[in-house]
Amino acid sequence: MFLPFFQALRKSGVPVSLGEWLTLHQALATGLAALDVTEFYHLARTILVKDERHIDRFDRAFAAAFHGATMLTVDQILQVPDLPRDWLQKLVEGQLTAEEKARIQSLGGFEALMDTLRQRLEEQKGRHQGGNRWIGTAGTSPFGAHGYNPEGIRIGQDAGHNRRAVKVWDERAFRNYADDLDLGTRNFQVALRRLRRWAREGAEAFDLDGTIRATAEKGWLDVKFRPERRNAVKVVLFLDVGGSMDEHISRVETLFSAARAAFGNLKTFYFHNCLYEQVWRDNARRHADRVDTADLLRTLGSDWRAIFVGDAAMSPYEITHPGGATEHWNRESGQVWLTRAVTQWPHHLWINPMPPARWDFSPSTAMIRSIFAGHMVAMTPQGLTQGMKDMR
Repeated sequence: MFLPFFQALRKSGVPVSLGEWLTLHQALATGLAALDVTEFYHLARTILVKDERHIDRFDRAFAAAFHGATMLTVDQILQVPDLPRDWLQKLVEGQLTAEEKARIQSLGGFEALMDTLRQRLEEQKGRHQGGNRWIGTAGTSPFGAHGYNPEGIRIGQDAGHNRRAVKVWDERAFRNYADDLDLGTRNFQVALRRLRRWAREGAEAFDLDGTIRATAEKGWLDVKFRPERRNAVKVVLFLDVGGSMDEHISRVETLFSAARAAFGNLKTFYFHNCLYEQVWRDNARRHADRVDTADLLRTLGSDWRAIFVGDAAMSPYEITHPGGATEHWNRESGQVWLTRAVTQWPHHLWINPMPPARWDFSPSTAMIRSIFAGHMVAMTPQGLTQGMKDMR
C-alpha cells in the first residue's frame, strides 16, 4: 500500500531518501497514526518533507497515492487486539450518516443549552459513554467529548473535530506566534508599508546635504544633524489564537513578522475568537497575566490604527450573548466590545486568513463585517494593499 506512495513522492519531485522512508515505517510500527488518515498525513509530512517548497508536491502525491482508499469497518476495528479505549470512544463520530446527523437537534438556543447543562451536572452520577443525553464521551449528546452534535458544549476534549461547539469547557494551551521568521517573500512587508506617515522625530541623524552646504558657505567643516525620519504611524495589533486558527499559524506568523518589520510603533495583543473584557501579551501566561481591554481603549488614542487578525468563524452566541465566550463567562457580549474598539479607533481593519469565497457560509463572519462597516480584507498581498489604502 505504501510503495505507490513512495513512488508518487519521487515522481512528484519530493526528495525522499531511503533513510527517511524507513524512519516513517519505524514510526508506524510504534503505533503512531495507526488508524487515522489525517494523523498519518501529518506524520508523513513531518518526516518526509524537509523544505516548505515541497509541501504542495507532497499534497499532490498523497492525494494520488491514497485516492479511493477506504477506512476500516467497525467489525474490522473491533477484531484488532489490544485496541486502545480512545479509538473506541471516537469511533462513533465517523459512523453517523448525513441524515442521522441532520436529525440530531440542538436544545433550543444558548440559554436553554446552559440551563440544561446545569441541570445535568446536578443529576448525573458517575461516568457515561455514548447516548444522546448525559455528559460523557462519544454519542450525540450536546455535552462531553468526541461526540457529534451540531450545537453543543465541548468538555474535556483534546481537539475539536466538528468545530460546532458553542462553548469549550477546557483550559487549553496556545503558543505565541513567531515574530522572527525569515520571510521568503517581501510581499506582505511591501503591502503593510503602504500604511506610512513619515515625520522628523526622535534621535538625530547625520545631515549630509546640510553639512555640504554649511561647509561651502563657511569655508570650514560644519557638521549638521537633523531629527531622524521615522514612520509616525502607531498600530495596535490583535491576533486571534487557537481553535480554528491553528490551520493558519504559518501565514499569521508571516504577517506578524512583516508587521514587526514595517511598523516601528507596534503593540501586540492576543484574543480568542472575539474581543472581550481582557486580552493578553503572552499565551504562556494568558490565564495569569491579562490586560484589561478598557485600559487599552482609555490609553491608546484615536490616532492609533487597530488591526484585528482572525478567521471570524465562531458560534454567533460568542458575539451576541453575555456568557457566550468559549472559555469564560463574559458579562458583556463580544459585539459590545468590538463596537467600542471600532468607535475608539476609527482607522480599523479586520484581516481574515479564510478565502473570501467562504465568508458567506459563516454567519459570525457576516456579523463582524457589519460591525467593522465592511472593513475586512483577505490575508493576501492584494487584500493587505487595499486594507492599508483604506486605513490611510
